[in-house]
Amino acid sequence: MFKSIFVKYISAFMLVNILSIFLSTSIITSLVTVYDSNDKDRALRNITYESARFMVEDYTHSSETSFNDYLNNSVSRILPILDAMAINSDTFVVFVSDGEGNIKLVGGSDYSKQFAGDDGIISDGESLVYPESVVSELHSSAEITRHDTLDGFFGEKHLVYMRPIATNEGKVVGSVMTCSMSSNIDDLLEAMIKTIVMSTLWLMLAALIAVYFITERLVSPLRAMSRAAKAFAGGQFDVRVQVSGNDEVAELADAFNNMANSLQHSEETRRLFLANVSHDLRTPMTTISGFIDSILDGAIPQDKVPHYLGVIASEVRRLSRLVSSLLDITKIQAGERKFNKAPFDICEMAREIIISSEQRLEEKRLNVEFDADRDNMYVSADHDAIHQVLYNLCDNAIKFSKEEGNYVISIKEIGQKVEISVYNEGDGITEADLPYVFDRFYKSDKSRGLDKTGVGLGLYISRTIIEAHNEKIKVESEYGKWCRFTFTMTKANPPKNTANGDNQK
Repeated sequence: MFKSIFVKYISAFMLVNILSIFLSTSIITSLVTVYDSNDKDRALRNITYESARFMVEDYTHSSETSFNDYLNNSVSRILPILDAMAINSDTFVVFVSDGEGNIKLVGGSDYSKQFAGDDGIISDGESLVYPESVVSELHSSAEITRHDTLDGFFGEKHLVYMRPIATNEGKVVGSVMTCSMSSNIDDLLEAMIKTIVMSTLWLMLAALIAVYFITERLVSPLRAMSRAAKAFAGGQFDVRVQVSGNDEVAELADAFNNMANSLQHSEETRRLFLANVSHDLRTPMTTISGFIDSILDGAIPQDKVPHYLGVIASEVRRLSRLVSSLLDITKIQAGERKFNKAPFDICEMAREIIISSEQRLEEKRLNVEFDADRDNMYVSADHDAIHQVLYNLCDNAIKFSKEEGNYVISIKEIGQKVEISVYNEGDGITEADLPYVFDRFYKSDKSRGLDKTGVGLGLYISRTIIEAHNEKIKVESEYGKWCRFTFTMTKANPPKNTANGDNQK
């Protein structure tokens, strides 16, 4: 179930939202509780303090000899004061007791009516007394702050603040206690939590809808790429992924299509290679087998045998070249071919290749031009490998040149590099074929008709050798007119013995 990216994404989103609800609710509840507790504590302290201070001053200026008499005779003055003190709260209750803990007056909010009548007076027939532990603590403390049932005085927890009323001699004659139920804050918190949860759930629903469409848009191209990859595994290389937008997923889809193009091209190249190799192996082997059988059977006259043996030798050399190229490819791919760099004269190498190709140049009556900055120019590279590259480029240039066309080998110094180019006039290479001429086993249809000896490995080997030297090779062409292959080599100083020899000359 959780293998799907969509399910994982939605699950993670839901988990984050649930945790957010829990954390936000906990934080808000804690803040509200602390704020309410602090606010009530301040209010209770102020009411208790002000009520006690008022009664102490009023009792001091009265003519009553006992505090109980004062309370009995001053109800009309005290209760309005108590009610006014607690007017801002629906749960504040103010209790006034004598020194023995007997409650005489109850004022404050409407909640006080459950402890006394509407007039706030505890009648003689009724008894409302603090527990002895509370009375004892009151006589020994300047104030009492508690959040409990006050030792069973209340049926549930109350926030309580109590101060004793004492005479100038320090005798405790009474007390004032202000309390508040905590149920109202619980109701408030419950309402807040419900509001937070409901609003968050609606927001989560809206977010889920948005995330669904966004995730679906992200996942759909990935599904398409997965289907396309499975199609590639089945040999269908023409499948492509639709690209829409310009975000990272679109870039991935575009890269996937480029990869698909490369795979399709590689597959086509592989098939073409197999066809070429099969053809180039079958043709000479058929020729060799046919001529040898004819010679053995006596079907060929004795005076013609040397000619046909020459044809057989030519076909054997053709097979040898093919096998040699395939071995080179195998060594290059396996990393077994090592290149030993040393200084050598690239101009001398080019001249030797021209001389070795003299017969073929004359057969096509090519206009040969050798253009070098100096007679001797040295580069640092593997001599045999670069000879293979340059010979292959020169051989191709001759092979695909038109009769009496220009054939130019150019060697120029450019900074710390030596640039070698081979130019010929002929059919050239089409613009569509240019990106692939250095690919393994690649042969254009045109070159296949002209080239009866190769299988499209020479240029791939040449590019591999040049890149192994950390150099560059490129091709330029105007189809139907000309073609130029160019590669670079690192310039080197002449060997000391060569330099001395030149100086002696």
